[in-house]
Amino acid sequence: MITIILILLCTLFSIYAWATQSSLAFSEYALFNGGYYTLLTGIFVHGNLVHLAGNMLFLYIFGTILEDEVGELRTGAVFFTGGILSFILSIPFYPGAKMVGASAAIFSIMAALLLVRKANLSLQFLSPIGPLALLFFLFNIAAVQNGVEGNVAYAAHIIGFIIGLFFGASWNKEWIKSLFYTLVLLVVYVVLYNSLRAYLGNL
Repeated sequence: MITIILILLCTLFSIYAWATQSSLAFSEYALFNGGYYTLLTGIFVHGNLVHLAGNMLFLYIFGTILEDEVGELRTGAVFFTGGILSFILSIPFYPGAKMVGASAAIFSIMAALLLVRKANLSLQFLSPIGPLALLFFLFNIAAVQNGVEGNVAYAAHIIGFIIGLFFGASWNKEWIKSLFYTLVLLVVYVVLYNSLRAYLGNL
C-alpha cells in the first residue's frame, strides 16, 4: 500500500509542478535559505512525463516486493531516508544544481531488497530482480567513472544504493549469503543472455 501511495504522491506533485511552474526542486540554495520542504517535494516532483513514468515503473516493481519482505513502514523508511540523505550528500557532487525525482530513493529500495531476500530456491529469489538491481548499480558506477554528463544524478543514485544496503543488511543476518547467490545469479543470467544471442545470431 505504501508503494501505491508514494506513486500517487509523485504523480500529483509532478502534475502540480508542471501546471503551476512552482519551484519545488531541491537545491543547495533552497536548503540553506529556508526551503527545507524541498527535501520532500524534490523527491516527488519529476522533470517530465518520461522521467515520472520510468521511475514509477521501477518504484512499483521493487517497492511492492520490498513491502512483501519487510512491510510498509520499513519500505517507507528506506524510501524517505534514501531520498533525503541522497539529496544532502549529493551537494558536493552537484553544487548549485536543482534536483528532482525519486531515483535515489528507488535505488535505496533496490539495495535493501537485494540484501533482505532470503537465499533459497524460491521463484521470487530466482527472479531477475536482484541481478537487475546489481546491474543498475554497476552502470551508475561506470557512468561516474567515465565522467558521463547530462541531467542524471548518477552519484546520487550510488549514494541512495549504499544507504539501502545498510537497511538490508540490518534486516537480514545472512545478507552476505544473499548477496553471493545474487552475484551467481547475475553471472548465470549474463551467460544465458549471451548464449541466446549467439544462438539467434546463427539462425
